[in-house]
Amino acid sequence: MHDTTALLVELGSVILGLGIIGRFAGRIGLSPIPLYLLAGLAFGEGGLLPLGASEEFTAVGAEIGVILLLLLLGLEYSASELVTSLKTQYPSGAVDFVLNATPGAVAALLLGWGPVGAVALAGVTWISSSGVIAKVLTDLGRLGNRETPVILGVLVIEDLSMAVYLPLLTAMLAGVGLAGGSIALLIALGTVGFVLYLALRHGRLISRAVSSDNPEMLLLVVLGLTVLVAGVAQQLQVSAAVGAFLVGIALSGEVAEGARKLLTPLRDLFAAVFFVFFGLSTNPAEIPPVLLPATLLAIVTVLTKIATGWYAARRAGIGSRGRWRAGGTLVARGEFSIVIAGLAVATEPRIGPIATAYVLILVIVGPLTARWTQPVVARIQAWRGRDGSGGKGSGEVPAARTASAGPAMPAEPAAPAAPAVQEEFASSAD
Repeated sequence: MHDTTALLVELGSVILGLGIIGRFAGRIGLSPIPLYLLAGLAFGEGGLLPLGASEEFTAVGAEIGVILLLLLLGLEYSASELVTSLKTQYPSGAVDFVLNATPGAVAALLLGWGPVGAVALAGVTWISSSGVIAKVLTDLGRLGNRETPVILGVLVIEDLSMAVYLPLLTAMLAGVGLAGGSIALLIALGTVGFVLYLALRHGRLISRAVSSDNPEMLLLVVLGLTVLVAGVAQQLQVSAAVGAFLVGIALSGEVAEGARKLLTPLRDLFAAVFFVFFGLSTNPAEIPPVLLPATLLAIVTVLTKIATGWYAARRAGIGSRGRWRAGGTLVARGEFSIVIAGLAVATEPRIGPIATAYVLILVIVGPLTARWTQPVVARIQAWRGRDGSGGKGSGEVPAARTASAGPAMPAEPAAPAAPAVQEEFASSAD
């Protein structure tokens, strides 16, 4: 009974604190994600007041938070739009890999970690946080922006690449031979391919089977199916987040709309728990010794991620403002980077602290760059004598509000990333 009482007191305090933090962040016009992380850091291991009773529950809640974030993201787009995005964005995925994996690999080699450490740290610096970015896009009201499908295209390529990367890394860490690594890779690729096939060929049947006029039944079926698929995907060495995303794209029409309305409050609750848990799992005492190299690596990869987003949006015909918003939004690292570091720490213990510090920096900086990259660039361009809206020949439609005028929803809904439309729609939260 005492343990249950402590659990309820801690959970109640955490949830109430998240509500207060979220309200404060809204008042000052800031995404609450950095504040959630700092709160977790303050009350985690080595913090001001460690929370022990609710640790296990919070860990499970954090997993559910990532799953719901990616499920809701998948519900925004159909399977055909996903395939179109993958077909058009694969060059951007290649550029993303080269620009962002290289700094991590080079840093690991300079630190003397060897090939395995280089592959692990390359993954940490390469993969953006789908969970953080999904939350940022929602907070800033950018799900309908012209550049959002481009951002999602890059994220999906990264997430699907994990089906190849994680089995290979695991085999390298375990010293498994070529045959064992190949089998794990084939299982992972087969799982992703099978789920994509079901989504494309039988998405309507799946939606019809899940559909229900009773909101309670719809909530239970969609949530249960998502968690089940995510668990099976993770068991087969595919990310649970990828499984949840694929469930989202498999649902369409009224089912997707109804599920979105029912699951949005639940997503917001567990997403907040995820970000707090990330902070709780970090010992503040481990950060100062590695802060300098982590900061230098973060600065380099902030620039490379912005360049990635700018390039990807440019290929899709997005105007200047959207290009910079896309680049700034992709900066955040999070759950995948921590998973990679967790796998590698047994073989290379030094990767743990630097990866934690690196991710903590970028998971705080990421929401800020998402909001401010484009306005800052616009001010610099204006200072240099340009008009701050992409320059001559950008082909953009003027934004409904200026960067300082507060949030503004986009003028029209998003279109797939494939058409080369030489315009963008109004920014939000700039």
